[in-house]
Amino acid sequence: MPSGPAAPVSVPRLAWLIGPALVAGVAYLDPGNVASNMTAGAIYGYLLVWIVVLGNVMAWLIQYLSAKLGVVTGESLPEVLGRRIRNRWARRAYWIQAELVAMATDIAEVIGGAVALNLLFQVPLLWGGLITGAVSMGLLVLQSRRGPRTFEFVVIGLMVIIAIGFTVGVFVGPPDPAGVVGGLVPRFEDAGSVLLAASILGATIMPHAIYAHSALARDRFAPAGTRAVPATPLRWSLRAASRPGNPQQATSEQPLTEPASRTSVTAKDLEGARGVTTSRLLRATRWDVSIAMIIAGTVNLCILLLAAANLAGVPGTDSLEGAYTALAQTLGPAIATMFAVGLLASGLASTSVGAYAGAEIMKGLLHVRVPLLARRLVTLIPALIILGLGFDPTLALVLSQVVLSFGIPFALIPLVALTAQERTLGRFRNRLGTTVAGILASVFLIALNGLLLWLVITGA
Repeated sequence: MPSGPAAPVSVPRLAWLIGPALVAGVAYLDPGNVASNMTAGAIYGYLLVWIVVLGNVMAWLIQYLSAKLGVVTGESLPEVLGRRIRNRWARRAYWIQAELVAMATDIAEVIGGAVALNLLFQVPLLWGGLITGAVSMGLLVLQSRRGPRTFEFVVIGLMVIIAIGFTVGVFVGPPDPAGVVGGLVPRFEDAGSVLLAASILGATIMPHAIYAHSALARDRFAPAGTRAVPATPLRWSLRAASRPGNPQQATSEQPLTEPASRTSVTAKDLEGARGVTTSRLLRATRWDVSIAMIIAGTVNLCILLLAAANLAGVPGTDSLEGAYTALAQTLGPAIATMFAVGLLASGLASTSVGAYAGAEIMKGLLHVRVPLLARRLVTLIPALIILGLGFDPTLALVLSQVVLSFGIPFALIPLVALTAQERTLGRFRNRLGTTVAGILASVFLIALNGLLLWLVITGA
């Protein structure tokens, strides 16, 4: 294994390191985002513009912290938590809530793909859900056989389609500048606006994206000898070198203990094996996250503005099907078709990333490996049941995002705590300002979710 400082990395090579955040960023453009932002714009106009902007700013910080954890430690957030949570039942309880979040994500993505196929080709919703699931399985096979880079290219290509499909309508039917500026003032109107705000935040800051991004960064920047088997990262050999005995003999019910200096040793050896300094990887990661969040934030804002400018007050536009019909009538069938194509690409791309996150959650927390395709089949079932029962798909999408918003603190609080610890990230731990910003974001999200729960319980 090479040692010493890595050679300087050129600008082209740094550009080549960009990618994991763009894949994780697809989670911010999933059908749940479309339903939440479209409904908010159609019902409340520009009222919740500030929530979209605030959510995107918080998402930048959160996704960077997640990626930093994966880059510096060579582990995903679920893996770190799987080691730190020593109590078996506590670890399983944490896994249950994370698994429910992953399933809620999958419901939104499969339903979104099914609705898009129905709008474009009149495919029945149930069959559309099956087709969406089948295509996502193909993408997962691609990821497992061709590696992370090929998977990134395909997902980024779908992201381009998503961006075009959801933004072109804003140029044809532009929003009112005064309304946009007024929407930047933080406020709510009623309980429904709070519900949609929580839904938008749940769709923007998605727990499974937090779990997935750390794993994507880990796999993408794994030393060459470990890339073929991402689930067996370099840390095993490092533990073997630093402690007597064979750590691979440890079981999932006996988490490995490790010396306080393990993180710094791992970071140093990872640098040598990668041939790239961790500082340069983190610089590329900041660019990666910035590009991904600018794209995701712009598209999400355009969706809300499109609805606020062209669908506000139009009957039936609080559903995806109604919005599609209204867009065809107000802006023309071409714009409506591009919107539906963007929705389809959104469902296909995001459901693959969601399945990847779900597998990582199970592996990291339960130390159990389940084939990715088998997991995909199981997590398809709730979405197909909803489609088969004829439940309103747009309402299911919005409610799924509310479920996601309640899962945010369980992912965000450990992430902020771990990245602030010297024992976890060594010299790359968060600065005080970063930790404070993470705490403030956590408090805001928890307070909003608490308000939403109170409104639901009291029937307000």
